[in-house]
Parts: sequence; C-alpha cells; structure tokens
Amino acid sequence: MVQYTGGNKSREKENRTGSMMVRGDKGVRRTFMTRDEKEEREELEEKEERQEKRAKNAGKRKRRSRKRRRRRNPQMIPVVIIVLLILAVGAGLTGKILYDKYSPSKELADTTEYFHLENDQEIAVLVNDVMLEDKGRLIDGRVYLNVETVFQHLNARFYWDASENTYLYALPTELVSAQVGSSEYTVAKAKQSTDYVILRADGEDVFVALDFVGQYTNFTYEYWEDPNHVHIVDTFGEWDVVTAQKKVQVRYQAGIKSPILTTAEKGSTMFVLEEEEEIDEWTRVLTKDGYIGYVRDKQISGISQEMLQEPEFAEPVYTSIAKDYTVNLSWHQVTNKDANDNIYRVLANTKGLTTVSPTWFFLSDNDGNIESLADQDYVNYCHQNNVEVWGLVEDITYKDTILDYEIFSKTTSRQRLVNNLIAQAIQYGLDGLNLDMEFINEDSARGYLQFIRELSIMCRLNGIILSVDNYVPAPYNKFYNRAEQGVFADYVIIMGYDETPRNSDTPGSVASIGFVESGIQNTLEEVPKEKVINAMPFYTRFWRTDENGEVTSEALGMDSADQKAVNNSVEPVWDETTGQYYIELEYEGSIYQMWMEEERSIEEKLKLVRQYGLAGVASWRLGFERAGIWDIILRYVN
Repeated sequence: MVQYTGGNKSREKENRTGSMMVRGDKGVRRTFMTRDEKEEREELEEKEERQEKRAKNAGKRKRRSRKRRRRRNPQMIPVVIIVLLILAVGAGLTGKILYDKYSPSKELADTTEYFHLENDQEIAVLVNDVMLEDKGRLIDGRVYLNVETVFQHLNARFYWDASENTYLYALPTELVSAQVGSSEYTVAKAKQSTDYVILRADGEDVFVALDFVGQYTNFTYEYWEDPNHVHIVDTFGEWDVVTAQKKVQVRYQAGIKSPILTTAEKGSTMFVLEEEEEIDEWTRVLTKDGYIGYVRDKQISGISQEMLQEPEFAEPVYTSIAKDYTVNLSWHQVTNKDANDNIYRVLANTKGLTTVSPTWFFLSDNDGNIESLADQDYVNYCHQNNVEVWGLVEDITYKDTILDYEIFSKTTSRQRLVNNLIAQAIQYGLDGLNLDMEFINEDSARGYLQFIRELSIMCRLNGIILSVDNYVPAPYNKFYNRAEQGVFADYVIIMGYDETPRNSDTPGSVASIGFVESGIQNTLEEVPKEKVINAMPFYTRFWRTDENGEVTSEALGMDSADQKAVNNSVEPVWDETTGQYYIELEYEGSIYQMWMEEERSIEEKLKLVRQYGLAGVASWRLGFERAGIWDIILRYVN
C-alpha cells in the first residue's frame, strides 16, 4: 500500500494518469512513470487535443460552405431534377421501343374473323390443307356442306338436280336418291332411313349432311365449335410434320408481332405446308386443331413423316365388259328404215369386222323420248355373221329442236331416256349401245355424265356394252371428264378425225398423223388403254378456195378421191408431216386441195393403235372405204 502526502493536484493527476494497475495472482501491484515519460505523455495529449479541435473547426467550415452554396444557387435544384427526369423518361422510352420491337406479341387473333364466320350456324371448311371459301352449316351438332362444295372438293359423283330437288349417287348396280327435308333415302327403290335430315335448303343453297356423304366417300373429319370449323382429310399416307420443342405459339402470319391463332403443346406435331416463297426462320403449318399459320423454326424440330391411316372404307367396284379380242368397229349410217336392208351388201365388202354400229336412235324431244330405226332382221343377220350390233344414239338429227341441257339436267327426262334405250336394246337383242352426243357443252356436261352413270347401271345389269364417242381432247371440251366416262363406260372412242371441219375457213387435213397421236396420248392420260378405241376416217375432204378466198369442201370416199386426182391429172405426193398423200391444183382461178385417206395413211394410224396397246379401232363410215382397207386393218387388229 502506498500513502500519498500533501494535496498537490498535479501530483494527483500524475498518479491517476501515469500509473498502471497490474493484477497478478497475489494481488495488486502499482508502477510509476519517470519524469521524462510524464513530459512526453503531456505533449502527446496536448497534440491530440489540438488535432481534435482543428477537425471540429474544419467540419464547421464545410457545413457553412454548403449552406452558403445553397443560399447562392437555389434555382439549380429543379434543373437537376428535370434533367434527371428527362434521362429517366428517355431511358424508359428507349427500353419500351426496344421491347416493343423485339418482344413477341401476346395479342390473340379474332378466330371468328380468321374463319370469316358471319353467324353461329356457319362453319368454316378445311379440306386437307386448303381452307375453302365456301362455308358449311352446323345444325343440331351435325356438319352440313353445300352440295356444290361436295361436288368440287369431296366427291364429284354426287349429282344435285335443282329442278326436282333430288340428290343422286350412282353405285355399280344401284341408284341412291334423297330428297330435301327428309331423313329417308332410296337405294334401288328400297327405302333406307337416318337419324338426321339428309338435305336442308337455305334459299337457293342446299346443304347435305357430311355423314351422308361419308357413306359413299372415303374421308375422315373432325370439327370444333367456338369458332365453328371442320377439318376433312381424304389424302392418306405420309405427311410431312414438325414437332413443337416447347409450347409454341402459332401465328396468323410469319412474324412475332402477328396475332396468335392457337398454341401447340410441347411434343405435339403439326403438318408442314408448302409456301409459294420460303420465309426465313418461319414454317407454315397446319395444326391438329385445324388452324393454318406460322411457327418459328427455332421452336420446332426438323421435318419428319407421320402416317395418316386410311379408314376402313369399301370403294364400290364398277365392273366393265371387256372383249377378249381387238375391237374392229365401223359405223353404218342409217337414215330410214329401208336403209337397214343395205346391211347385206355392206357386210359383204368387209373382212374381220367385229362390230357394226347403226345410227338408229335419235333424241326426239326434251323429255327423254327417242325415235328408233332398229330392225330385227338387221340384228339377226349380223349375229349370223358373228358381228355384234351396238346401236348408236345421237343428238344431231333434231339438233334444231332439242336441247341437251334440258334433257340431261332433269332426272325424270334422263331416266325416261335410259328406260327407252334399254327397252330397245332388250327388244332387238342388241349387244351394246353407242352414245354419240356431239352438241354437249359445258352447261350440259354434268347432266350428260350423270346420264352415262345411270345408263351404265342398267347396261351392267343387262349385259349390254356401253361405249361413248368423244372428240379429240382439246381445251374447249375438257369438261367431258373422260376419266369418269372411263369408270362407267366399257369403251371410250376417240373420234380421231375432223381435224379440219367441213366449215373451216382454212383448208386442211381430216386426220393428220400428229393430230391422231396427240388425241390418243391425251385420252390415255384419263382412260386406261384397255378401254380406248381410236376411230379413223374412211373419207377425205376435197377443198376449194375460189378467187374471192371463200372456202368450201365436200366429203369423198376413197375411190371418189382417187378419181378426182385422175380426172385432173394430178399425181398425189406423200407428205411425211401429215402422214397422207397430198394433191393441189389450180383451175379457173380456184385452188383445189386434198389430204387423202387410203391404205398407206390408214396403216400409219393402225401402227399407233398397236404402239399404244389400244382396245381397238373404229371407222366412219361403212361404204366410204376401198375393199383393200380391210386387209390392212386385219394385220393390226387380230
């Protein structure tokens, strides 16, 4: 223990500040500074006090300075704020512009507008990968299509008779018939029924239930409501598809700003559609829910194939009568009953003729009635000579009073005509019928084809051959639909002549070899060769062009054409281009020309029949030929 003496304050201070207490294990021990140490300590403390005072003074000066600055520039505050706001707004706008430009739109398309639907009953129609302009109807949860839509896009074999409100379908041996507003229909006059109305009328438009069409047509379909649309597929096999790699937005057009039509889930497939021009980074697709739009390439897989399975459907089989020999047919022009007696002389001049077709039946009015020149003795004589008889039916004789459209567009007149012809064929024991309708136009073509179908049913049931004559295929007669003729008819005959018709303003060949071959080739694009017969001319046109440029002609048989050359001392010259002998002469200011049909020109045409493997040959007409022609024909047809 230390005892202090006196009360000197400096000593007390020294003791308080200069001593250090150290606690050890045995109590407290005190130590003391030397004088030098105490002086150094005092100097240090004074220095620290001065530094602390200077720091305090400096802080006060800084605060006063800031206050003075604020007092000197109070207007700078709003300016700074405004500048900062402008920068912030500008940055925001720039960001928005960039976002708007490069970010995908989330806008949903108006799908009702997309499908162009005007009311709740309309239904958009998609066939395979084509969206139709025509709209159907959704009635009582059932899809109906316009009968014209069915004809154009699903099954052209259905026939709508607007005059009698009848819907028809020709099966091989039966005719199906349905009426507007009924749930019943007939098959070969036997009634059948459905649980829905088959046909519905809406003004001039008539709609047929898609389910009814499906009874006779091979397709599948699926429909959706809100908005109403149906997808019909009748093209089966492999389709190109892509797979969504994630949830994919299908857009109306190619672009991220285009509205969204629908969404394809990850792993779902979409059909790939062709585009007229390829679009970078986008693919045109058809979704499984019936939308045609675009998806980004980076969101889909590469193209693969998906098999669309064909449903179980029994296609009707339209059988035909096919001869086991090459047909050698010739037409016999009969203009009255007495002309039938010529068959004895006509046949005597032929060799190897398998078939004769007499011009016996004429459309006589617009109700399906006919005039007939058929003769039993004629038929009997031909059969005795192993020659078949195919009675010809024509629209030429009364062309000034009858209208093909009126006859063929109405069901009652067609069926009357069918019944009349079949009755004649059965009565006289005909082997076949030959249709020679030469005034069919585009308006009457559809009804005429339906007539062929309906007539074929009765011919098939009665074992009667049905053959159809057609002009050489050309753009102006494409509506003949030779392919459909080839389904129902047993033979399709090319009238490989009248290349230059009698009323032409320019003389020319009746049947140049190029014209004939082109006719054969174009017909074979539609009709199997086993059903095609090429008809040749036994006649030649003798052309005259007078001094005024007026052109006239007359038809001559082979012998008469030769005589013209002999009488005028003109030597025929073979023309390789036409495959015919050619003569030309000038007499009294007129020019006479002739492209001749004779043995050599006929043989050139027969070579084509063999080359293309056709079912036979025909010729117009008996009596125009020379006897030697038949020997030439026999080299090629039997």
